[in-house]
Amino acid sequence: MRRSRVARPPRRRAAAAVGAVLTLAGCGAAAPPTPAAGDSVDTSPHHCGHGWRHPRPGTNTFTLHNTSGTAAEVQLTDPRTGAVLGEAEEIGPGAVRTMRARLGAGTYAFVCFGEDADPVTGPAVRIPGRTAVAAGPAAVPLTAHDLIPPTLDYQQWVTTRMTRLVPATDALRAAVRAGDLPAARTRWLAAHLAYARLGAAYDAFGDAGEAVDRTTAGLPRGLRDPGFTGFHRVEHGLWHHEPPATLLPATDRLARDVRALRTAWAGTRMDPSDLGRRAHEILEDTLRAELTGRTDYGSGSGLATARAHVDATRAVLDRLRPFLRTRYPGLPALDRRLGRLARTLDAHARADHGGWTPLARLGRTERARINAAVGDLTERLASVAALCDVRRAP
Repeated sequence: MRRSRVARPPRRRAAAAVGAVLTLAGCGAAAPPTPAAGDSVDTSPHHCGHGWRHPRPGTNTFTLHNTSGTAAEVQLTDPRTGAVLGEAEEIGPGAVRTMRARLGAGTYAFVCFGEDADPVTGPAVRIPGRTAVAAGPAAVPLTAHDLIPPTLDYQQWVTTRMTRLVPATDALRAAVRAGDLPAARTRWLAAHLAYARLGAAYDAFGDAGEAVDRTTAGLPRGLRDPGFTGFHRVEHGLWHHEPPATLLPATDRLARDVRALRTAWAGTRMDPSDLGRRAHEILEDTLRAELTGRTDYGSGSGLATARAHVDATRAVLDRLRPFLRTRYPGLPALDRRLGRLARTLDAHARADHGGWTPLARLGRTERARINAAVGDLTERLASVAALCDVRRAP
């Protein structure tokens, strides 16, 4: 398997969980009342929203029935603002799906999306009067047009960082060529962290990124496989006393591959719908790989890489922040927890040769604390991914 060590999730996985995500976005609210018995709502384009006969405040459970001959997608919306309170996708012909949403006084409507058809908005349904029950968390959908400017800005940021990565790998190669292995180890760490700050999760850079940072996973001959190239190949040689003369070809290859990566990225046009997922995937990758030691080939720098991934995550969030301020009430808590994790990881940087505490030297309690912090952030960033997913609009 490639850099992610796991299969990439489906493109719309985050959006499919929007109901749970919107519940997370409202953390801290009072517990919702017991769900009321649900109405059976038609999600076919010709009868969209029909069947909702008992509107009431509180948590409503809807049985969504697709009576059409094609797959359907449905959103429960506030017609005035366009905010989505619940969503279900890929409801097959004749299939039934359940949706829950907490509703207060106001007007709501289902919007149904059929395959290769214009969206249809169902009848507006009003919950009258005053009620102490507030509507559940909702978010105005983002479009590809909304996300193009921050995506271009992020892409330019990555381009600038790649320009800095090239001299860092050149400095590493020069140290190996000179036979100065202590200096080479220090420069390897600096170059690898420069790469890690790019947020190269889930094969974000394709084959060019694979060549730069692949592991032995899936290689028939493991460490001796000619396909084992990149930072980890050089890492293994530096920390396992490989002679500079035999290590130099791998270092030369790394420097060439970094240049190839920079060239390939210059011609890449990043999909705006990838930006929100990138924030989640970076730390998800950290949890699955760096914090398990699966990418450690001798340097013991897993915590350093995790710390670089915090910076990479912040770089994505900074581009999304204008949208998240009005859509994700958990943003301040997310920022605080990212800062707390950064400080925790920084405490494990050692003064000797710029090294870091290896995972194996962490106490059980400290390791569990770091894993829990990254796991918590991964869940919170799943909310960001869902809220920033591009959706079809009425």
